[in-house]
Amino acid sequence: MNESIRAREVRAVFPDGTTEVMPTSAALRKAQELGLDLVLVAPTAVPPVAKAVDFGHYTYEQKKKQHEAKKKQHVVQVKELKFRPNTDDHDYEFKMKHAIRFLQEGNRVKAVVQFRGREIAHADLGKKLLMRFSADLTAYGTVEGQPRLEGRNAHILISPTKAAVKAAEKAAEKSAEKGGEKGASGGAPHPPAPPAN
Repeated sequence: MNESIRAREVRAVFPDGTTEVMPTSAALRKAQELGLDLVLVAPTAVPPVAKAVDFGHYTYEQKKKQHEAKKKQHVVQVKELKFRPNTDDHDYEFKMKHAIRFLQEGNRVKAVVQFRGREIAHADLGKKLLMRFSADLTAYGTVEGQPRLEGRNAHILISPTKAAVKAAEKAAEKSAEKGGEKGASGGAPHPPAPPAN
């Protein structure tokens, strides 16, 4: 910024939109005449690009952009669903609905079958359950490897597909638009008044 710019020449960009290659000292002088600071925007360019801006406002805008970018980031979490080898159909369907929601939100799902006592002798039942689970979720996610048995647990990891995440985002946008339309029109209509006797 200002005197700390080491380059002999810079491509100076001014608020009125003009750009010109000039010596750093001349660009600095012109920026100070306008009451602005000379800030390096692209130091690796040839010649380096410097912009005449109000430095306080410039740093505020940069922080604002970083904050917006951070807001849009989605941290992928691993959601774990636990089963037993003899899980009932209703429980299986219930957990599958949760898995679909997790995958649509962009999170990974780890399905775990826990074996207790002598159930470990029937590890094949747990693996069949995991294979069925992964087959039912092929439209929403991709399976990372085969079911693995570690100790008394068998598990499988499923990652979301981009198509499923985008479809869920579109559906959420549509439902938000419909909700906005109801609010604009005044909400639900009032029930008719009872007839007068």
